[in-house]
Amino acid sequence: MSARGPAAVEALARPLKQAITGKVVAVFNDRARGEAPVVRRADGLFGPRAVAWRVNGDVTSMMVGGVAGLMMQMLHPAVLGGVWDHSKFRTDMAGRLRRTARFIALTTYGDRGEAEAVIARVRRIHGQVRGVLPDGTSYAADDPALLAWVHVTETMCFLDAWVRYAEPGMSGVDQDRYFAEMAVVASALGADPVPRTRGEARDLVRAMRPGLRHDERTRAVMGILRNQPTTSFISGSFQALTMQAAVDLLPGWARRLHGLDHPVIARPLVRAGTFGVAQTLRWAFR
Repeated sequence: MSARGPAAVEALARPLKQAITGKVVAVFNDRARGEAPVVRRADGLFGPRAVAWRVNGDVTSMMVGGVAGLMMQMLHPAVLGGVWDHSKFRTDMAGRLRRTARFIALTTYGDRGEAEAVIARVRRIHGQVRGVLPDGTSYAADDPALLAWVHVTETMCFLDAWVRYAEPGMSGVDQDRYFAEMAVVASALGADPVPRTRGEARDLVRAMRPGLRHDERTRAVMGILRNQPTTSFISGSFQALTMQAAVDLLPGWARRLHGLDHPVIARPLVRAGTFGVAQTLRWAFR
């Protein structure tokens, strides 16, 4: 190959990369609200050497982990109650997922002022979310225990997706560091208790499992989540694969509680397909 070979290949690939990255940027940034991709700043809550910097920037593992985390969160009746009574999820599930992704991006990569501002905004919103469950139990979104459940489920799922699709050999030390780093955000939001190691996270999930349940509301939200409208065959296929990978990422007890079938024979295909998508997106953003 001539000396100009790599440059020529890159020139040919550039339009494809731009098309892929443009689609992804549009998914995660609401242009109608003037949102643009978050610029990575070294003066934020973590910095470039943080484990969170390498985990939270991977598009595929964050999407798979985010959906799996949402599937776990909705098993808590009080968490689901807040979504059911105060959210526009029925007509804007994509918007809810986008806002969660942007919160993660701002608190991970934004400067300290941006991170603190978005945390304060979320705390104000949580302070207004209150209600009563069908069984008469009161709930409040700023309940430290509910915030702890939301935090531990999404943090575990983000990390599990990263390990599966990006860094299978990730050390236990770095996994614990990730929990310790993400605990900074959880504590600032008012969560308690906040796990700072993988072992503490497993203990917290185990302690909260007796209070989880699956009912008509859970089924309804799951149905909306798994049947989001798509604009093309490609986006529909990617969405279906993401959902399957999210179900595959769930712990067995959570799949059983949801009543989700996940044939063992399909598992290698789901994982291979998701890994292929992950590699393609990393190539496009490289």
